[in-house]
Amino acid sequence: MLYNLLGLDKFELDTPCLTIDLDILESNIGLMADFMKERGKEWRPHQKCHKTPAIAWKQIEAGAHGITVAKVSEAEVFASAGIRNILIANMIVGRPKLEKLAILCRDNNIIVGCDHYVQAEMLSEVCVKHGVTCGMLVEVDIGLNRVGVRPGRDTVDLARGIDQLPGVKLEGIMGYEGHLLLIEDAEEKQSKINESVGMLRHCQELMRKEGLCCDIVSAGGTGSYQITTDLDWVTELQAGGGIFADPFYQQRCGVKGLGYALTVIASVVSRPSLGKAVLDSGRKTINPDICLPVPKDYADAKVVRMSAEHCELELGPKSQELRIGDKVELIVGYADFTTPLHDNFIACRKGKVEAIFPIHGRGKIQ
Repeated sequence: MLYNLLGLDKFELDTPCLTIDLDILESNIGLMADFMKERGKEWRPHQKCHKTPAIAWKQIEAGAHGITVAKVSEAEVFASAGIRNILIANMIVGRPKLEKLAILCRDNNIIVGCDHYVQAEMLSEVCVKHGVTCGMLVEVDIGLNRVGVRPGRDTVDLARGIDQLPGVKLEGIMGYEGHLLLIEDAEEKQSKINESVGMLRHCQELMRKEGLCCDIVSAGGTGSYQITTDLDWVTELQAGGGIFADPFYQQRCGVKGLGYALTVIASVVSRPSLGKAVLDSGRKTINPDICLPVPKDYADAKVVRMSAEHCELELGPKSQELRIGDKVELIVGYADFTTPLHDNFIACRKGKVEAIFPIHGRGKIQ
Protein backbone atom coordinates (compact mmCIF):
# COMPACT_ATOMS: atom_id res chain seq x y z
CA MET A 1 0.00 0.00 0.00
CA LEU A 2 1.30 3.43 -0.94
CA TYR A 3 0.18 4.94 2.36
CA ASN A 4 2.66 2.68 4.16
CA LEU A 5 5.29 4.99 2.68
CA LEU A 6 4.39 7.89 4.97
CA GLY A 7 7.40 9.00 6.99
CA LEU A 8 9.87 7.18 4.76
CA ASP A 9 13.02 8.94 3.54
CA LYS A 10 12.56 9.71 -0.14
CA PHE A 11 15.78 7.90 -1.04
CA GLU A 12 14.33 4.72 0.45
CA LEU A 13 11.47 4.72 -2.06
CA ASP A 14 11.25 2.15 -4.84
CA THR A 15 12.33 3.61 -8.14
CA PRO A 16 11.56 5.29 -10.36
CA CYS A 17 9.04 7.48 -8.55
CA LEU A 18 7.69 11.00 -9.06
CA THR A 19 8.21 13.24 -6.04
CA ILE A 20 7.23 16.76 -5.00
CA ASP A 21 9.10 18.92 -2.52
CA LEU A 22 6.15 20.38 -0.61
CA ASP A 23 8.09 23.29 0.85
CA ILE A 24 9.16 24.42 -2.62
CA LEU A 25 5.74 23.73 -4.14
CA GLU A 26 3.92 25.77 -1.50
CA SER A 27 6.47 28.57 -1.78
CA ASN A 28 6.03 28.70 -5.57
CA ILE A 29 2.25 28.74 -5.23
CA GLY A 30 2.41 31.56 -2.69
CA LEU A 31 4.85 33.58 -4.79
CA MET A 32 2.71 33.27 -7.91
CA ALA A 33 -0.50 34.11 -6.05
CA ASP A 34 1.10 37.17 -4.44
CA PHE A 35 2.56 38.27 -7.78
CA MET A 36 -0.94 38.33 -9.28
CA LYS A 37 -2.55 40.01 -6.27
CA GLU A 38 0.04 42.79 -6.17
CA ARG A 39 -0.79 43.63 -9.78
CA GLY A 40 -4.55 43.43 -9.36
CA LYS A 41 -5.00 40.30 -11.45
CA GLU A 42 -7.07 37.18 -10.91
CA TRP A 43 -5.23 33.86 -11.04
CA ARG A 44 -6.86 30.98 -12.87
CA PRO A 45 -4.00 28.44 -13.02
CA HIS A 46 -3.97 25.74 -15.65
CA GLN A 47 -4.02 22.26 -14.12
CA LYS A 48 -2.25 20.43 -16.95
CA CYS A 49 1.07 20.23 -15.13
CA HIS A 50 -0.34 18.30 -12.16
CA LYS A 51 -3.94 17.17 -12.88
CA THR A 52 -4.46 16.79 -9.14
CA PRO A 53 -7.32 18.25 -7.04
CA ALA A 54 -5.18 18.26 -3.88
CA ILE A 55 -2.77 20.68 -5.56
CA ALA A 56 -5.58 22.72 -7.10
CA TRP A 57 -6.97 23.33 -3.62
CA LYS A 58 -3.57 24.60 -2.48
CA GLN A 59 -3.69 27.12 -5.33
CA ILE A 60 -7.22 28.22 -4.45
CA GLU A 61 -6.38 28.54 -0.76
CA ALA A 62 -3.47 30.79 -1.78
CA GLY A 63 -5.79 33.08 -3.74
CA ALA A 64 -6.63 31.56 -7.14
CA HIS A 65 -10.24 32.44 -8.00
CA GLY A 66 -10.71 29.43 -10.26
CA ILE A 67 -8.85 26.95 -12.43
CA THR A 68 -8.18 26.22 -16.09
CA VAL A 69 -8.34 22.77 -17.68
CA ALA A 70 -8.13 21.47 -21.23
CA LYS A 71 -10.86 18.83 -21.42
CA VAL A 72 -14.42 18.21 -20.20
CA SER A 73 -13.31 15.01 -18.47
CA GLU A 74 -10.70 16.99 -16.53
CA ALA A 75 -13.36 19.49 -15.50
CA GLU A 76 -15.44 16.58 -14.19
CA VAL A 77 -12.54 15.47 -11.98
CA PHE A 78 -12.03 18.89 -10.42
CA ALA A 79 -15.74 19.60 -10.08
CA SER A 80 -16.18 16.32 -8.23
CA ALA A 81 -13.52 17.57 -5.81
CA GLY A 82 -15.64 20.66 -5.05
CA ILE A 83 -13.97 23.20 -7.34
CA ARG A 84 -16.74 25.24 -8.95
CA ASN A 85 -15.11 27.96 -11.10
CA ILE A 86 -13.62 26.22 -14.13
CA LEU A 87 -12.45 27.48 -17.52
CA ILE A 88 -12.12 24.77 -20.16
CA ALA A 89 -9.64 26.54 -22.43
CA ASN A 90 -10.63 24.58 -25.49
CA MET A 91 -13.32 24.24 -28.13
CA ILE A 92 -15.91 21.62 -27.18
CA VAL A 93 -17.52 19.66 -30.02
CA GLY A 94 -19.30 16.31 -30.24
CA ARG A 95 -22.56 15.29 -28.61
CA PRO A 96 -21.10 13.17 -25.77
CA LYS A 97 -18.86 16.01 -24.59
CA LEU A 98 -21.58 18.63 -24.93
CA GLU A 99 -24.01 16.56 -22.88
CA LYS A 100 -21.42 16.11 -20.12
CA LEU A 101 -20.60 19.81 -20.27
CA ALA A 102 -24.24 20.78 -19.86
CA ILE A 103 -24.55 18.53 -16.82
CA LEU A 104 -21.46 20.19 -15.32
CA CYS A 105 -23.11 23.58 -15.80
CA ARG A 106 -25.94 22.66 -13.43
CA ASP A 107 -23.87 23.15 -10.29
CA ASN A 108 -20.70 24.86 -11.49
CA ASN A 109 -19.53 28.08 -13.10
CA ILE A 110 -18.19 26.68 -16.37
CA ILE A 111 -16.66 28.75 -19.17
CA VAL A 112 -15.41 27.34 -22.48
CA GLY A 113 -13.46 28.66 -25.43
CA CYS A 114 -14.93 29.32 -28.87
CA ASP A 115 -13.43 30.36 -32.20
CA HIS A 116 -16.30 29.53 -34.58
CA TYR A 117 -20.03 30.19 -34.52
CA VAL A 118 -20.82 26.52 -35.19
CA GLN A 119 -19.25 25.58 -31.84
CA ALA A 120 -21.45 28.11 -30.07
CA GLU A 121 -24.58 26.89 -31.87
CA MET A 122 -23.90 23.29 -30.86
CA LEU A 123 -23.38 24.21 -27.22
CA SER A 124 -26.39 26.52 -27.20
CA GLU A 125 -28.70 23.75 -28.39
CA VAL A 126 -27.57 21.32 -25.69
CA CYS A 127 -27.63 23.92 -22.92
CA VAL A 128 -31.18 24.95 -23.83
CA LYS A 129 -32.22 21.31 -23.76
CA HIS A 130 -30.83 20.95 -20.22
CA GLY A 131 -32.02 24.34 -19.01
CA VAL A 132 -28.53 25.57 -18.14
CA THR A 133 -26.21 28.39 -19.18
CA CYS A 134 -22.52 28.02 -20.07
CA GLY A 135 -20.07 30.90 -20.23
CA MET A 136 -18.00 31.48 -23.36
CA LEU A 137 -14.75 33.26 -24.15
CA VAL A 138 -13.88 34.05 -27.75
CA GLU A 139 -10.40 32.68 -28.39
CA VAL A 140 -8.37 35.14 -30.43
CA ASP A 141 -5.31 34.15 -32.45
CA ILE A 142 -2.67 36.59 -31.23
CA GLY A 143 0.17 35.05 -33.22
CA LEU A 144 0.43 31.42 -32.12
CA ASN A 145 -1.36 30.31 -35.31
CA ARG A 146 -2.97 27.28 -33.68
CA VAL A 147 -6.62 28.07 -32.98
CA GLY A 148 -8.49 31.31 -32.53
CA VAL A 149 -10.46 33.80 -34.56
CA ARG A 150 -8.64 36.68 -36.23
CA PRO A 151 -8.40 39.80 -34.07
CA GLY A 152 -10.54 42.78 -34.98
CA ARG A 153 -13.89 42.61 -36.76
CA ASP A 154 -13.94 38.80 -36.93
CA THR A 155 -13.68 38.66 -33.14
CA VAL A 156 -16.50 41.17 -32.74
CA ASP A 157 -18.72 39.34 -35.23
CA LEU A 158 -18.29 36.03 -33.41
CA ALA A 159 -18.87 37.70 -30.05
CA ARG A 160 -22.09 39.26 -31.34
CA GLY A 161 -23.27 35.89 -32.61
CA ILE A 162 -22.63 34.24 -29.25
CA ASP A 163 -24.36 37.10 -27.46
CA GLN A 164 -27.56 36.43 -29.40
CA LEU A 165 -27.73 32.70 -28.65
CA PRO A 166 -29.76 31.23 -25.77
CA GLY A 167 -28.11 28.94 -23.24
CA VAL A 168 -24.67 30.53 -23.56
CA LYS A 169 -23.26 33.71 -22.05
CA LEU A 170 -20.55 35.85 -23.62
CA GLU A 171 -18.01 36.70 -20.91
CA GLY A 172 -14.97 37.96 -22.79
CA ILE A 173 -11.92 36.85 -24.75
CA MET A 174 -8.74 34.87 -24.34
CA GLY A 175 -5.45 34.43 -26.17
CA TYR A 176 -2.10 32.75 -25.66
CA GLU A 177 1.28 34.31 -26.41
CA GLY A 178 3.01 30.90 -26.35
CA HIS A 179 4.97 31.54 -29.55
CA LEU A 180 7.06 34.17 -27.73
CA LEU A 181 8.21 32.25 -24.65
CA LEU A 182 11.71 31.39 -25.88
CA ILE A 183 12.88 34.86 -26.93
CA GLU A 184 16.20 35.28 -25.11
CA ASP A 185 16.54 39.05 -25.11
CA ALA A 186 14.41 40.35 -22.23
CA GLU A 187 13.54 43.69 -23.85
CA GLU A 188 12.60 42.07 -27.14
CA LYS A 189 10.47 39.48 -25.35
CA GLN A 190 8.61 42.15 -23.41
CA SER A 191 8.04 44.21 -26.55
CA LYS A 192 6.77 41.25 -28.56
CA ILE A 193 4.44 40.12 -25.76
CA ASN A 194 3.05 43.64 -25.38
CA GLU A 195 2.38 43.71 -29.12
CA SER A 196 0.81 40.24 -29.20
CA VAL A 197 -1.38 40.57 -26.12
CA GLY A 198 -2.17 44.11 -27.26
CA MET A 199 -4.40 42.52 -29.89
CA LEU A 200 -6.68 41.47 -27.03
CA ARG A 201 -6.92 45.08 -25.87
CA HIS A 202 -7.94 46.15 -29.36
CA CYS A 203 -10.62 43.43 -29.45
CA GLN A 204 -11.87 44.40 -26.00
CA GLU A 205 -12.21 48.04 -27.06
CA LEU A 206 -14.14 47.11 -30.21
CA MET A 207 -16.47 44.80 -28.31
CA ARG A 208 -17.24 47.37 -25.65
CA LYS A 209 -17.98 50.03 -28.27
CA GLU A 210 -20.69 47.73 -29.60
CA GLY A 211 -22.12 46.99 -26.17
CA LEU A 212 -20.73 43.45 -25.98
CA CYS A 213 -19.53 41.99 -22.70
CA CYS A 214 -15.76 41.67 -22.34
CA ASP A 215 -15.35 41.45 -18.58
CA ILE A 216 -12.72 38.71 -18.87
CA VAL A 217 -9.46 39.03 -20.80
CA SER A 218 -7.60 35.79 -20.10
CA ALA A 219 -3.98 35.16 -21.16
CA GLY A 220 -0.53 34.45 -19.81
CA GLY A 221 1.28 31.13 -19.49
CA THR A 222 4.08 30.40 -17.04
CA GLY A 223 6.77 31.30 -19.57
CA SER A 224 5.37 34.82 -19.95
CA TYR A 225 3.27 35.64 -16.88
CA GLN A 226 5.93 37.84 -15.27
CA ILE A 227 5.50 40.16 -18.26
CA THR A 228 1.83 39.66 -19.17
CA THR A 229 0.68 40.35 -15.60
CA ASP A 230 1.75 43.99 -15.99
CA LEU A 231 -0.60 44.61 -18.92
CA ASP A 232 -3.55 46.68 -17.69
CA TRP A 233 -6.21 45.16 -19.94
CA VAL A 234 -5.50 41.54 -18.95
CA THR A 235 -7.86 40.53 -16.13
CA GLU A 236 -6.70 37.00 -15.37
CA LEU A 237 -3.66 34.78 -15.87
CA GLN A 238 -3.71 31.07 -16.70
CA ALA A 239 -0.08 30.38 -15.72
CA GLY A 240 0.06 27.09 -13.84
CA GLY A 241 3.38 25.36 -14.50
CA GLY A 242 5.31 27.78 -12.30
CA ILE A 243 4.27 25.78 -9.25
CA PHE A 244 6.89 23.21 -10.34
CA ALA A 245 9.10 25.80 -12.10
CA ASP A 246 10.73 23.26 -14.39
CA PRO A 247 14.11 23.87 -16.08
CA PHE A 248 12.17 24.60 -19.27
CA TYR A 249 10.63 27.66 -17.64
CA GLN A 250 13.65 28.80 -15.66
CA GLN A 251 16.45 28.07 -18.11
CA ARG A 252 14.72 28.55 -21.46
CA CYS A 253 11.89 31.00 -20.73
CA GLY A 254 13.74 33.20 -18.23
CA VAL A 255 11.25 32.79 -15.36
CA LYS A 256 12.79 34.10 -12.13
CA GLY A 257 12.35 33.65 -8.40
CA LEU A 258 10.87 30.14 -8.22
CA GLY A 259 12.33 26.79 -7.21
CA TYR A 260 12.44 23.32 -8.72
CA ALA A 261 9.67 21.33 -7.01
CA LEU A 262 9.21 18.21 -9.15
CA THR A 263 11.77 15.42 -9.30
CA VAL A 264 12.09 11.74 -10.06
CA ILE A 265 14.07 9.45 -7.78
CA ALA A 266 15.94 6.92 -9.92
CA SER A 267 18.44 4.13 -9.30
CA VAL A 268 21.77 3.43 -10.95
CA VAL A 269 21.29 0.04 -12.62
CA SER A 270 24.48 -0.13 -14.69
CA ARG A 271 27.98 1.42 -14.86
CA PRO A 272 29.22 0.54 -18.35
CA SER A 273 32.29 2.77 -17.99
CA LEU A 274 33.95 5.25 -15.65
CA GLY A 275 32.24 8.16 -17.38
CA LYS A 276 28.80 6.63 -17.77
CA ALA A 277 25.93 5.56 -15.53
CA VAL A 278 22.55 4.17 -16.55
CA LEU A 279 19.40 4.86 -14.51
CA ASP A 280 16.04 3.06 -14.43
CA SER A 281 14.07 6.18 -15.43
CA GLY A 282 13.52 6.19 -19.18
CA ARG A 283 10.94 7.82 -21.40
CA LYS A 284 8.14 5.86 -19.74
CA THR A 285 9.04 7.75 -16.55
CA ILE A 286 10.16 11.19 -17.78
CA ASN A 287 9.23 12.72 -21.11
CA PRO A 288 12.35 14.52 -22.43
CA ASP A 289 10.93 16.01 -25.63
CA ILE A 290 10.71 19.64 -24.48
CA CYS A 291 13.57 19.65 -21.97
CA LEU A 292 15.90 16.94 -20.64
CA PRO A 293 15.86 16.14 -16.93
CA VAL A 294 18.71 17.54 -14.83
CA PRO A 295 20.60 15.62 -12.10
CA LYS A 296 19.96 17.58 -8.92
CA ASP A 297 22.92 16.74 -6.68
CA TYR A 298 25.55 15.91 -9.30
CA ALA A 299 26.51 19.15 -11.02
CA ASP A 300 29.03 17.51 -13.35
CA ALA A 301 26.62 14.82 -14.56
CA LYS A 302 24.23 15.33 -17.44
CA VAL A 303 21.58 13.32 -19.23
CA VAL A 304 22.78 12.46 -22.74
CA ARG A 305 20.30 9.85 -23.95
CA MET A 306 16.99 8.32 -22.94
CA SER A 307 15.25 5.19 -24.19
CA ALA A 308 12.03 3.52 -23.06
CA GLU A 309 13.35 2.21 -19.74
CA HIS A 310 16.79 3.78 -19.34
CA CYS A 311 18.37 7.18 -18.77
CA GLU A 312 22.05 7.52 -19.61
CA LEU A 313 24.26 9.93 -17.68
CA GLU A 314 27.59 11.32 -18.78
CA LEU A 315 29.65 11.67 -15.60
CA GLY A 316 32.29 14.20 -14.63
CA PRO A 317 35.06 13.53 -12.09
CA LYS A 318 32.89 14.15 -9.00
CA SER A 319 29.92 12.07 -10.13
CA GLN A 320 32.09 9.13 -11.15
CA GLU A 321 31.76 7.92 -7.56
CA LEU A 322 28.25 6.68 -8.36
CA ARG A 323 27.79 2.94 -7.84
CA ILE A 324 25.17 0.44 -8.91
CA GLY A 325 22.23 0.75 -6.52
CA ASP A 326 22.82 4.42 -5.68
CA LYS A 327 19.88 6.81 -5.98
CA VAL A 328 19.92 9.86 -8.23
CA GLU A 329 17.35 12.66 -8.03
CA LEU A 330 16.43 14.10 -11.42
CA ILE A 331 14.71 17.46 -11.84
CA VAL A 332 11.90 16.94 -14.34
CA GLY A 333 12.60 19.09 -17.40
CA TYR A 334 8.94 19.70 -18.29
CA ALA A 335 6.14 18.50 -16.03
CA ASP A 336 3.22 18.73 -18.46
CA PHE A 337 4.45 15.74 -20.48
CA THR A 338 5.72 13.74 -17.48
CA THR A 339 2.84 13.92 -15.00
CA PRO A 340 0.46 11.90 -17.27
CA LEU A 341 2.90 8.96 -17.11
CA HIS A 342 2.31 8.46 -13.37
CA ASP A 343 -0.51 7.42 -11.05
CA ASN A 344 0.63 9.41 -8.00
CA PHE A 345 2.90 12.14 -6.71
CA ILE A 346 4.91 11.21 -3.62
CA ALA A 347 4.77 14.47 -1.66
CA CYS A 348 7.78 15.00 0.61
CA ARG A 349 8.78 17.57 3.17
CA LYS A 350 12.36 17.90 4.31
CA GLY A 351 13.13 14.62 2.59
CA LYS A 352 10.38 12.58 4.25
CA VAL A 353 7.18 11.31 2.65
CA GLU A 354 4.25 13.36 4.00
CA ALA A 355 1.42 12.52 1.60
CA ILE A 356 0.40 10.67 -1.53
CA PHE A 357 -1.39 12.77 -4.17
CA PRO A 358 -3.30 10.61 -6.68
CA ILE A 359 -3.16 12.12 -10.16
CA HIS A 360 -6.91 11.85 -10.73
CA GLY A 361 -6.76 13.75 -14.02
CA ARG A 362 -4.45 11.20 -15.62
CA GLY A 363 -5.96 9.78 -18.79
CA LYS A 364 -8.74 12.38 -18.87
CA ILE A 365 -8.33 13.32 -22.51
CA GLN A 366 -11.92 13.59 -23.75
